[in-house]
Amino acid sequence: WQTVWQLFRACAWATIIVILVSFLAREQPARGVIILFGGISFVLVLIKEEIVRHWVQSKFGQGRLKKRLLLAGAAADTSPLRAKLDAQSREGVEILAEVDLDRTPIERLVDLLHEHSANGVVLSARHTVFGQVEKVIQACELEGVEVWLLADFFKTQISQTALDDFEGRPMLVFRSTPEASWQSYTKQVVDMLGAGCLAALLSPIMLGVALLIRLNSAGPILFRQQRAGLNGKPFTMLKFRSMVTDADQRKHELEVFNEMTGPVFKVTNDPRVTRIGRIIRKFSLDEFPQLINVLRGEMSLVGPRPLPLDEVKRFGDLAHRRRLSVKPGITCLWQVSGRNNVKDFRDWVRLDLEYIDNWSLWLDFKILFRTIPVVLFGTGAK
Repeated sequence: WQTVWQLFRACAWATIIVILVSFLAREQPARGVIILFGGISFVLVLIKEEIVRHWVQSKFGQGRLKKRLLLAGAAADTSPLRAKLDAQSREGVEILAEVDLDRTPIERLVDLLHEHSANGVVLSARHTVFGQVEKVIQACELEGVEVWLLADFFKTQISQTALDDFEGRPMLVFRSTPEASWQSYTKQVVDMLGAGCLAALLSPIMLGVALLIRLNSAGPILFRQQRAGLNGKPFTMLKFRSMVTDADQRKHELEVFNEMTGPVFKVTNDPRVTRIGRIIRKFSLDEFPQLINVLRGEMSLVGPRPLPLDEVKRFGDLAHRRRLSVKPGITCLWQVSGRNNVKDFRDWVRLDLEYIDNWSLWLDFKILFRTIPVVLFGTGAK
């Protein structure tokens, strides 16, 4: 069922992208034809997957593809590994024997390769057997046998491990942020297209807000402030001005009323907010100029909210800086989860890290859709 679900999602995304590209290119193919094409593609690919699976399970397929493996490493590592492989009932995999490298010479490993006609060795490379790793690989090279190295040398809490190549030398990459993929590149395209389309559609509202700000209070229409962007790089974030012009100078007078824990400053019924400011803040209209930041490549439509530089400097927990490992966004999980009703900065960061650790295009679209009622009804705004 997991394969079926993955195929369905892939075909659904392909269909949505084709419809979107057709719309942007001003082509008018029948949508029913595109959806039918997606359905037929799903069925054909599923049939192909089933044919391949049955071939692999057949005696002919197993004879060509079956892996006959030895498990090598410390006994404390190979036994749990074998249990996991047996529990998962890997198709086409047969575990022939376990080799404790703390007690068994390399020559005995070679003898086992000959006795069992093994075509692969799974090598667990913990510190206790690290000195044996090179010898095992060299012995298997001479035998023409593949080696799979479980490179779990270090215990990491959140990082995901990937393999890269640097001038012919293998490198382990420990990554705690989403890996660059077709989804991340698609996110950039969606950001640019989405910000451009929204800016065009919302331009009458933005002009109206600008006019109201000009008529309501003296000072600039836009509020500009240095915020922490990707990896903490400063950028100038734009907002419609919703406060009096000397708001920053008066901030220290209100510190005692701060309702947020941590470095962030939030006050209900902030006296610095203008009459028009209260309205545009309630419905998040003050955030619309950040579409320009998205078009500049400084922000994304979805991502952790950018914080002022002075608040970032006051992070009490260095782990909080991981929220700077992706582009900041106009909307995020925090905003669709109650925003100003979330009083604890740690909960805010938890939501941001939850977004980073589980990021996908689908999650972005879910947050965007959940943002619509938040903006229309002013949910969580103060």
